[in-house]
Amino acid sequence: QVQLVESGGGLVQTGDSLRLSCAASGRSFSSYFMGWFRQAPGKEREFVAAVSWSGTTTYYVDSVKGRFTISRENAKNTVYLQMNSLKPEDTAVYFCAADPNYSGSYSWIGAYDYWGQGTQVTVSS
Repeated sequence: QVQLVESGGGLVQTGDSLRLSCAASGRSFSSYFMGWFRQAPGKEREFVAAVSWSGTTTYYVDSVKGRFTISRENAKNTVYLQMNSLKPEDTAVYFCAADPNYSGSYSWIGAYDYWGQGTQVTVSS
C-alpha cells in the first residue's frame, strides 16, 4: 500500500509555470506506475500524464504535450509534474495516482488503486 501527498499548486497567470510534487510513503515506490490526473469544476476527472517505473517512458494527453513534463525520482519516492505555458483551461484540482499492476491502461482512472488528496491549480487570464 502507498500513501500519496501532492503539493505545489497555486494561483498563477497565463504563461506562468508551476511544478507539482507527489510524495509517496510506503514500500516499493519504484514498482508503481504513476499518473497525474485533473478535475475541473463540473467536469469529470481526466488523464494528464503518466510515467513508467524507471521514468524512461512517459505519456501525455494531447492538450498538454510540449508544455507539461512528468518525471520521477525513485530514490526520493516522488513524482513531479512540471507545467509550463499554463493556460486558464489548465485550471483544476490535480491528483497523483499509483497503479501497482500496470497492464497498459495508463489513462484509465480505474487502473489506479491509490490516490492523493489533490492540489488546486488556478490559472488566471
